Amino acid sequence: MGIKLIKISVVYFAIGVLLGMYMSMAHDYALKGVHVHINLLGWASFALSGIIYHIFPRTGRHGLAKWHFWTGNIGLPVMMIGLAALILTGAGQLAIAVSIGATLVVISVILFAINILMNLQTAPTKG
Repeated sequence: MGIKLIKISVVYFAIGVLLGMYMSMAHDYALKGVHVHINLLGWASFALSGIIYHIFPRTGRHGLAKWHFWTGNIGLPVMMIGLAALILTGAGQLAIAVSIGATLVVISVILFAINILMNLQTAPTKG
């Protein structure tokens, strides 16, 4: 699961950088919240989670890791597309997409935390 998270984080990184470049070139920063969330949650958080899962394979093999991956990678795009559409159109009914996506992302983070707290153990000391 670690390698999958690292690979998907690179996709989010590219999207975040491209969005940042667009905003800079257009001098339009309306989507800065989308840019920040894609970089923080998509790039940084998923990359760090992937590294942790890779370094500590027991955590990456647990079923919670799969749920963490899928809830996060369904929730983040739903939240970001909903937020971008809400900002660009002002259509208040799009707030439901932001709420649903954000809830999935929060669940994803909670699953990651539970997984790490339950399954991350220190290596036995050699004596």
